[in-house]
Amino acid sequence: MPELSKYALYFIIGGTLVSISTYLGSHGKGFLAALASTLPVISGVTFILVYLNAGDSPTVAFAKNLIWLSPPWFIYVGTMIAVVPKLGFWPAYALAIGLYIAGVGITRVFIH
Repeated sequence: MPELSKYALYFIIGGTLVSISTYLGSHGKGFLAALASTLPVISGVTFILVYLNAGDSPTVAFAKNLIWLSPPWFIYVGTMIAVVPKLGFWPAYALAIGLYIAGVGITRVFIH
């Protein structure tokens, strides 16, 4: 499969998953939307594609980095839960993204 075609397929897969999550969330099905967003489909497909394109070592490195990036992700989600009711969506989202990026930076210092 040509390189550009592979990346177009990856884009379609990811976009489909985001669309499903958005559809479910906007129809009041928050649990199903969260399940669709956190279901290890994107990471699972990424595991498969990294393995097929690069082999064992890069696949294991990807998995290890997913674990390391979980704490910043929990901070991001926790900030949204705690701050949206107090400040509204956009300020909460900006703060959550800022804390996530800071958490990733701090994590990066510790793992490399």
